[in-house]
This record gives sequence, C-alpha cells and structure tokens, in this order.
Amino acid sequence: MQLVARRRRLTRQERWELTKGLLFVAPWIIGFLAFQIIPLVSSLYYSTTYYDILRPAQFVGLRNYTDLFQDRFYTNALYNTLYYVLFAVPGGVIVSFGLAVLLNLRLPFRSVLRSIFFVPSIVPQFVAAMVWIWIYNQQFGLLNILLGSLGVKGIHWLSSPTWSKPSLIIMSLWASGTTMVVFLAALQDVPRELYEAARLDGAAAIQEIRHVTIPMVTPAVLFNLLIGMIGAFQYFTPAWIMTQGGPVRSTEFYGLYLYKNAFQFFKMGYASAMAWVLFAITVATAIVIFRSSAGWVYYGGERL
Repeated sequence: MQLVARRRRLTRQERWELTKGLLFVAPWIIGFLAFQIIPLVSSLYYSTTYYDILRPAQFVGLRNYTDLFQDRFYTNALYNTLYYVLFAVPGGVIVSFGLAVLLNLRLPFRSVLRSIFFVPSIVPQFVAAMVWIWIYNQQFGLLNILLGSLGVKGIHWLSSPTWSKPSLIIMSLWASGTTMVVFLAALQDVPRELYEAARLDGAAAIQEIRHVTIPMVTPAVLFNLLIGMIGAFQYFTPAWIMTQGGPVRSTEFYGLYLYKNAFQFFKMGYASAMAWVLFAITVATAIVIFRSSAGWVYYGGERL
C-alpha cells in the first residue's frame, strides 16, 4: 500500500513569518537580479548581436566570436594577458611565500614588519599607480637613480615595449601582502613535531622548507594561485592609468581592449563576446589547476 504524503498547509503565523523573511531578503534578491543575473543574461544575448547603444541590436549569431580571432589587436591583448598571468601569478606566490617564511621567524618587531609588508596590498590601485609612475620616471624616478648610483644606465621602464610588461609585473609583486597573510595563516598550522623530527634526522633549514613547510602549505598555494589567476585575467586599473595600453600596445591587456571596444568604439556586442571568451578561458584554466592539484596538494599529510 503506497502512502501519499500530503503537503501540510502553513498556519497564519507561519505565513506571516515567511512574509517577513522574504521582505527582509527582498533588497538582496532585487539587487542580485538587477545587478548580476539580468546583466549576465543580457551580455550573453548581446554577444550574438551587433549593438552600439544608439540603435537596436541586430542579431548576427556567432559572428562576434569568429571575428575575435581574426582581430590582430585581440590576439595581441590575449598574448599580453597570458604573459602577465604566466609571470605575475607564480611570481606573486613565490614572493609572498618567501616573505611569509621570513616573517614567521622570531624577529625583532615582527608585528611591525608584517604590517609594513601588508600595507601595499590595501593601498588603492589608483594611488599605487600614481606612486609607481614616479618611481619608474626615466629621469627622476627612484629606480633609475638607484641604478645610476651603481653605474647602470637608466631603463625606459614604461616607455619601452621590452620593459613595459615586466614593469607592471614588478609592481604587482610589491602588493603581495594579502597572499602573504594567507601563507602566514597556513604556516601557523604546520605541526611543530614535523620540524623537530626533521631536525633529529639532521635536516638543514632549506631541507625543512622543502620537505616539511612547502608540502604542508600547498592548500594555501592552490588558493593563492586560483585567486591570483582570476585577478590577473581581469587586470585593468594600473595598466590603464600608467600606460593606457602603450607603448605600441605592449600593455594593452584583455580588460583594456574590452573596455575600449565597449566604451570608446561602442561595440557592445563585440565586447560582450570578449567577456564570455575570457570567462571560458578563466574557467578552463581553473579546471586545469584543480586537476593538476591532485598530484601536489596535501591535506593533513595526504594528497588531495
């Protein structure tokens, strides 16, 4: 005999409580729909149209997507972005891990040093960009003055296609405070017993870092790689303020070219297609990182 469960009708008090709950969350729901879901769906639709804001959208199918890879400026922007991701993200992880290891030692004024190294990561990007424009100044910049004192000829940091991208990468390494804090937190969870056992076996300091510290903080490495990769693919503000894509489009990253297409050339459909391709590239890269993490990320001494 099959029993059919009947849905219990809500009492008046329960309906009133449900209504109050929905009213409380209504601002968030409305905001989520208005500023997340609707723009997301709209951008997907406009990516299949020719739309310049001034005239109604004209459906063109997948033409915007096929045109992307015939656009040499697009492929240049994609190359610049991949270059930045390839060097800035691993570089940031290495620098922040090194700082975290040093600041985890029993140093004098350790708390003050941690604060000093963390401050650059909370400086607004606009302010940081203006400061680094002065640091990179060819004639009066701090870096070229230091190089000159060592007998090295000054470098055209932001005006040379060779040095423009490395200059922005160096700037990104300066603001590694957030990832450093994540590594510091991970280092606190490394069992002291593992270091004691390594010392009893005669391990040197570098061997402790290689065989104890690094394996135990690989979850933090994975987290910082993913967050850094997502942010690097969307890199925009410093490059826009410091170079506006120059010289010779050497710093015209994906975000800059997307912005120009959308708000300078008013090619909204083309820009929407660019955004969805970037989303696909980011997701694909994240999947690759996750898949590869099975061989090098450890949780509690075991691989993921």
